[in-house]
Amino acid sequence: MSQTSAAAKFVTDQPQDYRNYINGAFVENGSSMIDVLNPATGAFLGRIPETGADQVDAAVKAARAAQGPWEKLPAIERANYLRQISAKLRENRVELADMIVREQGKVRGLAQVEVDFTADYIDYMAEWARRIEGEVLTSDRPNETMLLLRKPLGVVAGVLPWNFPFFLIARKMAPALVTGNTIVIKPSEETPLNAYMFTELLAQTDLPKGVFNLVGGRGREAGEALISHPGIDLITFTGSVATGSHIMQVAGKNLTKVNLELGGKAPAIVLNDADLDLAATAIHASRVINTGQVCNCAERVYVQRGAHDALVAKLTGLFNDTRFGDPSVDDDLHMGPLVNQAGLDKVADAVDLAREQGATVVTGGARADLGQGWHYQPTLITGATADMDIMRHETFGPVLPIQIVDSLDEAIALANDSDYGLTSSVYTSNLNAAMQAARELKFGETYINRENFEAMQGFHAGRRKSGIGGADGKHGLYEFTTTHVVYIKG
Repeated sequence: MSQTSAAAKFVTDQPQDYRNYINGAFVENGSSMIDVLNPATGAFLGRIPETGADQVDAAVKAARAAQGPWEKLPAIERANYLRQISAKLRENRVELADMIVREQGKVRGLAQVEVDFTADYIDYMAEWARRIEGEVLTSDRPNETMLLLRKPLGVVAGVLPWNFPFFLIARKMAPALVTGNTIVIKPSEETPLNAYMFTELLAQTDLPKGVFNLVGGRGREAGEALISHPGIDLITFTGSVATGSHIMQVAGKNLTKVNLELGGKAPAIVLNDADLDLAATAIHASRVINTGQVCNCAERVYVQRGAHDALVAKLTGLFNDTRFGDPSVDDDLHMGPLVNQAGLDKVADAVDLAREQGATVVTGGARADLGQGWHYQPTLITGATADMDIMRHETFGPVLPIQIVDSLDEAIALANDSDYGLTSSVYTSNLNAAMQAARELKFGETYINRENFEAMQGFHAGRRKSGIGGADGKHGLYEFTTTHVVYIKG
């Protein structure tokens, strides 16, 4: 795989072996390889390296060597390199989306949105080059000036999830690079090929060697070597609570800063005065977008008693009409497969337990027999109660449980009674009710009368077990900086 080959090289029916990218070159791994499969069919797509500690160490050292010269560049020059990368993505947007469809099972329209949004996000972060600000502080001493400067942390480790694998490269790389850091990325072993394709395009730009590095592998080997490396100054991770907790423990040995976006069990509150067509459409989309494998979308519904029957009727129709299958052969789908067998089993077990605990499955409720792949029927559940597992634990699949409430106060109390605190949503035509919910919901984000989808200029951050720190906007950018206070005595 040469550094100058076209991106379309990757979009073939012939499986390939991919190589890590370290210090500006694609390198042989010399160890075992990991098979990557199409979750819609089980077909073999290619292999990536199971990177050992030695090559992870080489990547971190390359990033460290490059970081000093990179930091010394004016921020606007660093931004210009980012714009070269985004331009390459736009030139190859269809091929990139095709790769995401095949290895992640995302429907084609959403895959294309992911690619386009990624390019826009890189450009957005590049725009911050002239907006990174420090402060002038008031001194207690005569003839003294105090300055608070923002500086890069150093070398960043970006550990990616599989559900939005392409966008998360940019969410970690773009703010890191524009603020003067260098980075080592480890994609999920479930969906790594788009990251290697991204890197092939990046290698066609003028980005200095060592600024961006990519290593493949599983968490227990490559991931462990990366997060435990003493040369890492920030670990930014998106994924499960269990893995995030483990990363904190490992990072503690080196006192490495962490930025963690973890799980969610987002509540949607629907009041009697809500626009039920809007609520049903937005909530249904939350459960079928990316086959429900989205941490910020509605995972549980609290509906006021007077609106329950009408909302359930509308949702039943939407769930029954949901089209699903293999997105690599059918563009007209709402959702594709679960990412792997373990994900399918987890969803099936959650629905079976909900039945055992007394809930009613209105639609779906079974594995979808499509002859191949990891598919589950879109599933609507009523009669849920606060003590049921389906209302408390993250399902991460196309399953929606509904619980009846009698007031907004009750809904807010139930929503807040959770281990998670990433996102929430409210549907009402009453401004006072909306503002009460905004004041009292203990979540990083609340969407009122709209779908659950964050803006790049916002701040995507959770509370409780949903994470530490956040991403996007000014506040997300500053997660990649440290402060330096300077005292100047005249």
